[in-house]
Amino acid sequence: MRLTSTKRAAGAAALALGLALTAAPPPAPAAPAPAAAVAAAPEGADPVDFAIVVDQSDSLSDEDLAREVEAAALLVQGEISERSRATVIGFGSSEKPGQSPVREVCPPTVADAAGRQLLSDCVQRLAHRDPARVGPGTDFPAAVRQAVTRLTEEAAPTTPKVVFLLTDGRLDVDDSPEYGADPASRRANGAKRLADELARARREHVQIWPLGFGAAIDRATLTGMAEGGYRGGCADLPSVTPRMRVVADSTGIDEAFQETFAAARCAGLTPGDSERPPADLYVTIPPIATDGSITVGKHDPKVTVTYYDPRGRKVPTSGTFDGSTFELSGQDGPVEALRVNDPLPGRWRARVEAPEGHRDREVAVRAIWQGRLRSSVVLDPASPHPGEKAVVEVRMQTRRGVYVTDPAQLAGIKVTGQLAGDGFDPVGFALADDGRAPDRTASDVRFTGTVTVPAGATGALRLTTRMAAPGVTSDLRPLNARIGDGSPAVVAGITVDRTAVHPGGTVRGTLSVTNNDGAPRTLRLTLADQAAGTELRIAPTTVTVPPGSRRDTPFTLEVGPGTPLGDLGGKITVVDTADPGRSLAGAFLVVRVEAPPTWIDRWWPVLAGGGAAALLAGAYLAVRLRARRDRLDLTGVELELLRDGHALDRLTVRHGQSARGRFAFTVEQGLGTAPALQRGGPGAPGAHLLVAARAGELRLRPYGGPEQPVRNGAATRLDGGLEVAVHDRRSSGGRTGTGRSRADRAPDDRTPPGGTWRDRFRRDPRPEPPAGRDGASAWTRPDGTGGTGGGHDDRRAGAGTWDPNF
Repeated sequence: MRLTSTKRAAGAAALALGLALTAAPPPAPAAPAPAAAVAAAPEGADPVDFAIVVDQSDSLSDEDLAREVEAAALLVQGEISERSRATVIGFGSSEKPGQSPVREVCPPTVADAAGRQLLSDCVQRLAHRDPARVGPGTDFPAAVRQAVTRLTEEAAPTTPKVVFLLTDGRLDVDDSPEYGADPASRRANGAKRLADELARARREHVQIWPLGFGAAIDRATLTGMAEGGYRGGCADLPSVTPRMRVVADSTGIDEAFQETFAAARCAGLTPGDSERPPADLYVTIPPIATDGSITVGKHDPKVTVTYYDPRGRKVPTSGTFDGSTFELSGQDGPVEALRVNDPLPGRWRARVEAPEGHRDREVAVRAIWQGRLRSSVVLDPASPHPGEKAVVEVRMQTRRGVYVTDPAQLAGIKVTGQLAGDGFDPVGFALADDGRAPDRTASDVRFTGTVTVPAGATGALRLTTRMAAPGVTSDLRPLNARIGDGSPAVVAGITVDRTAVHPGGTVRGTLSVTNNDGAPRTLRLTLADQAAGTELRIAPTTVTVPPGSRRDTPFTLEVGPGTPLGDLGGKITVVDTADPGRSLAGAFLVVRVEAPPTWIDRWWPVLAGGGAAALLAGAYLAVRLRARRDRLDLTGVELELLRDGHALDRLTVRHGQSARGRFAFTVEQGLGTAPALQRGGPGAPGAHLLVAARAGELRLRPYGGPEQPVRNGAATRLDGGLEVAVHDRRSSGGRTGTGRSRADRAPDDRTPPGGTWRDRFRRDPRPEPPAGRDGASAWTRPDGTGGTGGGHDDRRAGAGTWDPNF
């Protein structure tokens, strides 16, 4: 579209009408190929032949044009199949001699290592407009015609053909003489010619995916182009049906163009980080991916990128490493891409660096990928009769041999099957993983369905399954079988334990065989579709059944020590050695390989029992120590100073004052005062010592005298006509009260010294004097008035100068 063009309502209406008349409804699916024509596809991502058609009209700014170039480079560099072919075409109009409406900057080029580098270089030519060669208008018919012509040259009939058209405007051939003598006739003829080119694209099975940007977009024209071309996609999914898309301006075309490209070729696109260099950019490749490319939109060729796999290892830019194949291209352009076959799933890192002066623009990383899954199929019965309903079960694995077990990886998947064979037209059917019969368990990624063998079936059967999901394709490998002929000579069935096993362990199974033949039949057990690294051995491998007999033969599967952990996968089949190409029965292996138990796992019961015993022993020891400590604790013992049977003073042992069961006290008497008891400090002169023995009894050693046992409440003579009575009030665990002491109990009271075990667990750091019958203190001064002479502790003013517990 030229800068000076105006809105032409009549022309737009005519164009929309012409496109509507030519846009046909989606074609009916092509008739399934005969059974013999279905062949396994080669390994690698599905190829696609595509043309990138870029608007170069003069309505585009230089910045818009540069972004178009980068968007085109993203597509050609990010292509994941080395068997694909790419063409890059710029277009404008032809308005004077010497001009052409199209400019083919990259002829059809195979996107292998050398081809992608060539495409990286030639796509840059789009950034340089040549007004002498290409006019300023927008000739959609010529652009579509050039793309369809290139895509249909030497094209494989089964390879999808796709046109990606990028434009900022609308059809503009008002100044192109080849369309008529005046602007009005040129507009009408342009619309008609575009409709003709779209009809040709539809006949040639060429899809058209238009992407517009800016405010001047003619949405009706873009919609007409998407609907006017071929409507069949790479899979039977709405997301892969051609459609137009519009973004606000050129800043969003790189991501939108790459998303469109991914949808058109049944690939997935994972966006990653976007930052200015230097930076670490991360992008995730899912476990289901078998082929992919990590694209880095650098804008500036001076930006360099280093790639690291999810294990943090730097990967090569070419060659193989840890089971993956690498190939880098585009290092010298605004976009580079690392193509990876069989990538390690997980979070990849791209380290971007740039010299000073080249760090002003953000660098974006994305991953485009495809999961090409292998199907593992079991047909039950293995040789169905005409008219019989058979059950089909399918599992899926990647090229690394990893079985897909996470249903989230297959969100939106559609699984279908087709049964073809001799004597009948192919029969299609659907499979599901919903837990409804015949499917056993929902969301276990084992898809099950049923198909009835047509009554006209006469011999060979060929069963194929197809998986369709965003980013997922299938390999279409067939399962070959034959119909059963009357009463079968041999009937076989296989059952295998569904269990978990350690490497080096065994799995048990049973082969049940009925031999209806008149001669012995020998059957062989075989394994198929094993995951990479799996080590399995069957014993026995063959079983011979006598004529006219039935036999159940147990067998074992030995799992080798090198087998990787996880789902074992694969299947086991049985064939008759007389007809090895025909399977008699089959079953999937539903076995999980788990890590062997560690030393701790094996001895855990013993360790747990020993630990429990140790805890009990520790608890018992703690109780014993606590009881011993309580027996040595004098807290609550009360000393009474007597003279001629009259009480002069009292002193109660408080918590923390009887270290190691010893309490020192003295008798102090000042001038003109009555004798008083006082706690004695270390080495105090004239100190008496109260001792608790280990058995709990009390002993008293008067100053200068021998140690002697004391009875509860009995007086022991001191110097100066004084006596001291010891009252043991520890029977309540250190709390004084009205309960009887040990000395007060009857002779047949067998309570052990220090009280019962309950008493030993009760403690009170602040003992109180026992109450009398009337609620008053049981101990009073001799004059009966109470006061300091008859009830005090060693905190009296002037009573002493040392006590670490104050």
